[in-house]
Amino acid sequence: MTDVLEPAPTRPRLHRAWPVAGAAFVALLGAAAFRSVPSVLLDPLHDEFGWSHATIGAAVSINMLLYGLMAPFAAAMMDRFGIRRVVSIALLFVAAGSGLTVFMTEAWQLVLCWGLLVGLGVGSIAMPFVATITGRWFVARRGLVTGVLTAAGATGQLIFLPLVAALASAHGWRVPALVVAATALAVVPLVVFFIRDYPSDVGLRAYGAAPDSMEGVRVAPAPGAFRALRVLRTAVATPTFWLLAGGFAICGASTNGLVGTHFVTAAHDHGMPATTAASLLAVVGIFDVAGTIFSGWLTDRVDARLLLVAYYTLRGLSLMVLPALFAPNAEPSMLVFIVFYGLDWIATVPPTVALCREWFGTDAPIVFGWVFASHQIGAALAAAGAGVIRDLQGSYDLAWYVAGGLCAIAALMSAAIRRRSEPASAQPSMV
Repeated sequence: MTDVLEPAPTRPRLHRAWPVAGAAFVALLGAAAFRSVPSVLLDPLHDEFGWSHATIGAAVSINMLLYGLMAPFAAAMMDRFGIRRVVSIALLFVAAGSGLTVFMTEAWQLVLCWGLLVGLGVGSIAMPFVATITGRWFVARRGLVTGVLTAAGATGQLIFLPLVAALASAHGWRVPALVVAATALAVVPLVVFFIRDYPSDVGLRAYGAAPDSMEGVRVAPAPGAFRALRVLRTAVATPTFWLLAGGFAICGASTNGLVGTHFVTAAHDHGMPATTAASLLAVVGIFDVAGTIFSGWLTDRVDARLLLVAYYTLRGLSLMVLPALFAPNAEPSMLVFIVFYGLDWIATVPPTVALCREWFGTDAPIVFGWVFASHQIGAALAAAGAGVIRDLQGSYDLAWYVAGGLCAIAALMSAAIRRRSEPASAQPSMV
């Protein structure tokens, strides 16, 4: 009698979506880190060249403006020319812009390198890149992965700050500029090797997609830049677009534009060492990881509008009390603010992406690109405006109070968004 052996159970293969998300995570982490350098170098550049805070803040503003304005066009170009090609070229722009700064002697060269070249580069690896990856590669866990990738984009700059500050203090500002250039070049092979445009390119469906689903199947590319403009023309006719864009502009003003750019200098005004202040921003980044991932998890389960109302309200309250917390040392009250603010830093992205997808369907990545552009316009205005306030009044206090009031307006705008009775495009059930 012959024994019949059953085949040993095969171990499930890791879905290709996860390595793609991992490579995207590294690219986003790097892109955000590259943008962090000018905020730490405000004082070193001022000391060496005599440029005013407003002049240096203007270069940072152009960087932030391009970081946003490039986003919808980059999302459309990814449809037309492929994700790998667009992201790789963007990293080369970052490397060139950062590396060339070591030769600059005039303020316009700072604007050209950090404002234009780095702005164009990081603008092509902005938050709409998150919407593109998650929209093509994930059905299940889409909100959670959005949160994880968002955390990379928001946190890279904050985690990178202590390293940049330490390098600048020990070796001057040129060393961190060269480190950024080398790091950008090192990320290119990772992008080329791991990222693919669609699951169907490697014979797969999107992660969690039903067997008969078309999720993750390559579609015919549309003309890049023209599609971005056509999508904008359609979106602006929808009140929801303006409510999302207005709220996200305030989001940018109250995070990257104000806190991300001026917190180190504001803390230094009160006697705190720049390295300590930069370390506090790094702690914001650490807690932002938890807060944004949790926000992504909540977005799969809770009304996205309610999440936005809560996030903007809590952020506004925290900014109102911040001026009273500055001191030469990191007091416990400041540490409480850092933890609280970190949890709320960019938790707004997952629910905003979800609302774009609900209202605009397959055009959601490009629509979110335009919404994100408003985020960076707000950031640019805040970066420049806070610098002017500091030069005129010798203090940032008014800037913190204005930002807190704007957050209350953003909460009201989020509450005014209506739910769409039918999604813009049918999506498979989450599993």
